[in-house]
Amino acid sequence: MRAIWKGAVSFGLVSIGVKLYSATEEKDIRFHQVHREDGGRIRYKRTCSVCGEEVTYDDIAKGYDIGGGEMVILTDEDFADLPLTSSRAIDVLEFVPAEQVDPILYNKAYFLEPEGAATKPYVLLRDALIDSERVAIVKVALRQREQLATLRVREGVLLLNTMLWPDEIRTPDFGFLDEDLKVRPPELAMASSLIDSMTGEFEPDVFTDDYRAALQEVIDAKVEGREVVQPEEVEEAPAAAVDLMAALKASVERAKAARGEQPAGGGGGGGAPTPISSARSAQKAAEQKAAKAPAKKTAAKKTAEKKAAEPAKKTATKKTAAKKAEPAKKTAARKTAPRKSA
Repeated sequence: MRAIWKGAVSFGLVSIGVKLYSATEEKDIRFHQVHREDGGRIRYKRTCSVCGEEVTYDDIAKGYDIGGGEMVILTDEDFADLPLTSSRAIDVLEFVPAEQVDPILYNKAYFLEPEGAATKPYVLLRDALIDSERVAIVKVALRQREQLATLRVREGVLLLNTMLWPDEIRTPDFGFLDEDLKVRPPELAMASSLIDSMTGEFEPDVFTDDYRAALQEVIDAKVEGREVVQPEEVEEAPAAAVDLMAALKASVERAKAARGEQPAGGGGGGGAPTPISSARSAQKAAEQKAAKAPAKKTAAKKTAEKKAAEPAKKTATKKTAAKKAEPAKKTAARKTAPRKSA
C-alpha cells in the first residue's frame, strides 16, 4: 500500500506521528469509451465555452455560479486564507460509545500506521480505546476540506472513518409515514419467528459479487475466443399479491429447511417451497377440503340409505319367493291325495 497522507494524531498533549492509507478499494470492472468501428479511444478536450480554445490544467480555476450567468472565480490564495484545521493534524475532540454513532454518517475508511518513534504512544491509544470500549471523535483536513471522523480499532490497527456532516443527511419524506397502518400481533409474531429462523453470525467472506464474476467470465471468453456461457438467470422475486401470513409462514418453513431443520409436518418433496407456491398450495388444499366435505356427506348418506334398504329388500324377496311357491304346493297336495273309486 502507498501512504496518501502524513500527519499526527493530537491526543491531549501527546502527538502520534502517523501515515494514512486507503482501507478499501473498489473492485468494479472499468471500461473505456471507444469507437465501435475501430476500437479507438474517445478523448475529451477541455475547451472554453467563451473563446472555444483548449485549456490546460494550469489555466483552470474554481468558479462558483451565483446565477444570472455570473461566476465568482476563486484562486489558490483564496483557499489558503480559509480557517482550516492544520492539514497535518488529526485532533481528538472527545470519546463516545461506538453505538451512539449512526452508521449512515460513515463515509470512507483509512488505516493509520505509526511513523518512526510513534509506535509506543500509538499502541497506548489503541489499547486505551479497546479498554474503554469507545471511539474517538476527531477533526481532520483532507484534500483541503475539514472533515469529521472517528478513530476506532480494527484488527490491531487504528482505523479513521471520515463522516458526513449532520446537515448532509437527508430527511426521509414519504407518504406512507403519515398513513395509519396497523400490524396485527400474529403477523408480527410470525415475522419475528422468520427473523429467528434466519439468524446467524455475519461472515462477509461467504458473500460474493456474482455479477462481477460473470462479467469477468465474459471478458475472459472474449479474449480467448471461447464461446460465452450465459450465467444462470436469477429467479424473479415473487409478486406481493399473496396472503401476508401465508407468505410469512412459508418463509419460516423454507428458512428452517435451509438450516437443515425438519419443517412442520415433515415429509419429503421436490425442492424448498417458495412463499408464493406454499401460499397457493395452502389455498388449493383448503379449496379441495371444502369441495370434498359435501361429497363425503352425500356418500355417507347414500351408504346409510343403502344399509337401511337392505333388510326391506331381503324381506320383500323372501315374501315374493314364498308367494311363488304357493301354487306348486297346492299342486303337489292335489297329486298326493288318493283317488276315489267309481
